[in-house]
Amino acid sequence: MTNSSPWRATVLTLFPEMFPGPLGVSLAGRALASGLWEIEARDIRASATDRHRSVDDTPAGGGPGMVLRADVLAAAIDAAGIAPERPRLLMSPRGRPLTQARVAELAQGPGPLIVCGRFEGIDQRVIDGRGLEEVSIGDYVLSGGEIAALALIDACVRLLPGVMGKEASGTEESFSDGLLEYPQYTRPQLFEGAPIPEILTSGDHAKVASWRRAQSEALTAARRPDLWAQIPPKPPNRAGRQKTPKNKTDG
Repeated sequence: MTNSSPWRATVLTLFPEMFPGPLGVSLAGRALASGLWEIEARDIRASATDRHRSVDDTPAGGGPGMVLRADVLAAAIDAAGIAPERPRLLMSPRGRPLTQARVAELAQGPGPLIVCGRFEGIDQRVIDGRGLEEVSIGDYVLSGGEIAALALIDACVRLLPGVMGKEASGTEESFSDGLLEYPQYTRPQLFEGAPIPEILTSGDHAKVASWRRAQSEALTAARRPDLWAQIPPKPPNRAGRQKTPKNKTDG
């Protein structure tokens, strides 16, 4: 990606009016207005060939709902003219879970084509024939892929150079090092009887960093044992024991 070719998201959808939507405000919106990234929403229905602009049909083998037709969606993908190096994604609840690592990879590239499914899904032959990578944002079902696409694009855009105010903002967040983020505090010093943990106002940066790491470990172990299981164990301390994080959220 060069300065002359900003990061670009091309979205295939039946509802192009949903974009940029919330991506047009806040950090993403300012970056969009300043040309740090681009978005193109293309209407799948524009590739329909009959006078009713039909895009779906009943599922082969029977069953409820409708399925996006292979010929129409394939034509829409082809018409987008996506360069071979750009990832081709399909937002799908059966896809691989989207991770911060995958987001970082996508943000470092030229930007993806994102297909937003509807109804009961899309014809499998398009997934296979057009090399679509199925991506999920969680174990639940939405009405369509548009909201999932918005989430994915937002996650990528905030990592683009020049989008966030401080370069360090993206390095100490949840999932950046495999852990959940530590608790945050700000003024007032005392709120409803609860003070800011004393160590955070001590001025000792090493102790603050150690406290934050311990808090991140404790939260991850308690709330996301699946993530915690992937963290390499710490080397034993001098007494030959391994330190186990305490499950607490403040000082």
